[in-house]
Amino acid sequence: MTGNHALRQALSYAARGWPVFPCQPGQKIPATEHGFRDATTDPDQITGWFTRRPDHNLAIATGAPGPDVLDIDVHGAAGNGYAALGRLHCAGLLEDAYGYVRTPSGGLHIYFTGTAQRNGHLAAHHVDFRSAGGYVLAPPSQVDGHPYLPWGTPGRDGTLSWERACRALPSPPQRHRPGPRPAPDRDLDTLARWVAAQREGNRNAGLYWAANRALEADPAADLSPLADAARQIGLGDPEISRTLASARRTGQARPEPHGYQAEAVT
Repeated sequence: MTGNHALRQALSYAARGWPVFPCQPGQKIPATEHGFRDATTDPDQITGWFTRRPDHNLAIATGAPGPDVLDIDVHGAAGNGYAALGRLHCAGLLEDAYGYVRTPSGGLHIYFTGTAQRNGHLAAHHVDFRSAGGYVLAPPSQVDGHPYLPWGTPGRDGTLSWERACRALPSPPQRHRPGPRPAPDRDLDTLARWVAAQREGNRNAGLYWAANRALEADPAADLSPLADAARQIGLGDPEISRTLASARRTGQARPEPHGYQAEAVT
């Protein structure tokens, strides 16, 4: 099993009680006849799948007994779900998340305890929800050569109410959208100027987004320039402190380029 990352991770997920199954190499297409319905926690079946084809992608069937997963999408020029992520954070709906996985597009999969909820899709907000009858690719899967990577540390392992999440995200989206976002590799001064330009309705979400970008570049970054910019646009210190603390909790641990630590995502 040495070097077989997919098998090692698949067995780790199964040991947690999450049913898994293989997908075609580099794709999201199931490699079994019945797709997620073939998902299992049986070690012998899993070992057979990933020993015969260690290059297969690894998928987890969502919904109890598997996890529920909130999918924050990135669609290039068409937009992304990070503004929605900020609003859900402000609504207190992400506090019980167990773990985060960085997706190949630059989005996030946020893991919660599995339930029997329906799958959901909010196209205008670039957000999906995977529960009963769904599945997600998981580390060490890759698409177009880009891997899924653990991001952050395990948390509380609670649930997410998709109904409450939908209520927290306005439909249609708010008219005042954030301006063009600076590239992730820009310095804190650039991010602070961007935060200072945000309008009411986007201020907290903008601060959360900028803090995460700064922490991606430097997990120990001094976020005080962002806090100062947030004060300029009217955010209070308690709100600023909560938002920056939340960004540090989800962004202070960056994925390692080699090896897949099961505890980071299982």
